[in-house]
Formats: sequence, C-alpha cells, structure tokens
Amino acid sequence: MDAQKNTEIIERIKYLMREMGMKQVQFAQRLGVDTSNMSKYLNAHMPLSESFLNRIVVNLGVSKEWLLDGTDLPFGKTSVPASSEASPALSSAGAGTPVYDVDVTAGSASGRNELFASENIVGWVNLPNMSSNCRIVRVSGDSMAPVINDGDFVAVREVSNPGQIYWGQIYVVQLDDFRLVKYLRRHTDPNMVVLRSENPNYDDMDVRRSDIHEMLLVQHILHLNTRL
Repeated sequence: MDAQKNTEIIERIKYLMREMGMKQVQFAQRLGVDTSNMSKYLNAHMPLSESFLNRIVVNLGVSKEWLLDGTDLPFGKTSVPASSEASPALSSAGAGTPVYDVDVTAGSASGRNELFASENIVGWVNLPNMSSNCRIVRVSGDSMAPVINDGDFVAVREVSNPGQIYWGQIYVVQLDDFRLVKYLRRHTDPNMVVLRSENPNYDDMDVRRSDIHEMLLVQHILHLNTRL
C-alpha cells in the first residue's frame, strides 16, 4: 500500500472515531487491538495491515470499499427487506434517531431550521451504527437509483466543515432554489465540484463551491415502516 493511500485510510479511520464519539483507547478496545499499535497505525509509524482493516470492517460493520477507496457509504445500505411489515418501525417514545415527514428533494429549498422543525418529526427509530446527530428524511425521484430508490429514506448528518469533502460520498446539497441528492466528485477546477447521479440517464452537473449553501452527508439508506 502506497503512502498516499495509507494516509487517506487513516483519515477515514479518524472520521469513524469522531462519528462514534470514541477516543483512541476506546477505539482500540472496541477492535481488540493493542493501544500502542493503534497509536502507531494512526500516526503512520506502522503500515496498516490487512488484519487490522478487516477488524474495522467486521467489528464495526463498515463498508470495506469505503474504508479502502472512499467509495460507497461508511455503513452501506441498511439490509432490511423492502416490505413495510419487516422494515424497522417507528416509535413514538422519543428515543433514537428522529424521522421527519419531509421530502428532502421536493419543493423549494427551505432552510435547515424549517426542514428539521420539531413539528415535522413523526417518530424515532433505533438502528445500530447510527450517529447520534443523524436525522432521517425521505428522498423522491430516480436520479440515484438503484442505490437510492424513489421513496427511500436516508439518514443525514450536518457537515460542520464544508471545506472538507469526502469525495465519492453521497450528499444532500442545497443550492439557491433546490436541493439535490448526489455524489460529490472532484472537478479539475478546485473552485468547482461535480454533482453526479447513479442513474446514467442523468448528466453530471458542474457547480461552483460558493453556490452550495449547505451540505448534509448521507450516512445510511433505509426503508422504514412509517406507521406508528
């Protein structure tokens, strides 16, 4: 593994630690790795071994494709049947991840506060590996099919540093008049980004980074039983 790829994987591991709210010692314990070796891995004093990377994939349920190459989603698509009877059901107990009765891609691009207004909450779900600051919203359209189908729900997380983009990941991007759910890809011009669909019938969009008002990182794709 070359040094550049090693560095990129280390950054993704640190991202996982931040998302899971774990310090280095806690992360090592979760993986069953010696704490001194963990420090060496994270500081690039020891090359990342296949065994160590497999521990992350198996113990944390992380996508190996994402861990190695930055593609796919960190935790992938939630493997639940499509039928509503077998999908995770909403709870009205107020515990877990909030689910909003809003379509993140429909209508005009309202602000974050309007989108995540408390009156839009229809329930909560408890799912493994879900970051505590995620919110669940609905997606319409087929531009991201078959990765995200019309009517699927996505768990999104607010991006605290818009300047740090995980290239190849799926984001909810807010422009002047509308929101889009797209892959973010590098552009040859550092002031631009490429918004890419999964569906080949949709063309790429070149957008100025300054025209993006807000980004939400898509962390999970799932089906929900929306009946309380």
